[in-house]
Amino acid sequence: MAETHARLDWDDYFMGIAISVRARANCTGHKVGALVALERRIVATGYNGVPADVTNCVDGGCDRCANRDRYESGQAYDLCICVHAEQNALLQAAKYGIAVDGGLMYTTLRPCFGCTKEIIQAGIQGVRYLHEWRHPDDEVWAQYERLQARLPGGVTKVDTADPNAEWAVTSRRDAATTGHSE
Repeated sequence: MAETHARLDWDDYFMGIAISVRARANCTGHKVGALVALERRIVATGYNGVPADVTNCVDGGCDRCANRDRYESGQAYDLCICVHAEQNALLQAAKYGIAVDGGLMYTTLRPCFGCTKEIIQAGIQGVRYLHEWRHPDDEVWAQYERLQARLPGGVTKVDTADPNAEWAVTSRRDAATTGHSE
């Protein structure tokens, strides 16, 4: 008798690929992978790290990453030289002339404020994310949620297993070393 295999739904399929893309991330903070799917086809991928030909974060290339104790969580992204995974996916599509209007963004971390603006501007219809990201300022958080509500396809958490969450998500990595959970 033939062995049966449960076929992944589209969200789990694309999120699994975003998890694989994340393996290339070289930021010392969160390790994030993202992709843009258009008509159920991947048109671009991205992971977070420094621009091409710049010293990687893991090698001290980014002051914000090298001196995390000087910068509060969720702050000073304008000083960070890393390009976020979502930005890299959009930039790769643009570099090669690939339209993303109407697509879905899959990302292993809920997009930050800046990436959300860029996702909306690029015409992405919705976001599917694996791990939560939250701005530390509650007043800013309310504005962030209003901005994300502008995406017609919504911003939805995907419940996909992440075997490398402790490596990829800073709060989980910190909890693993201190014994405190999120």
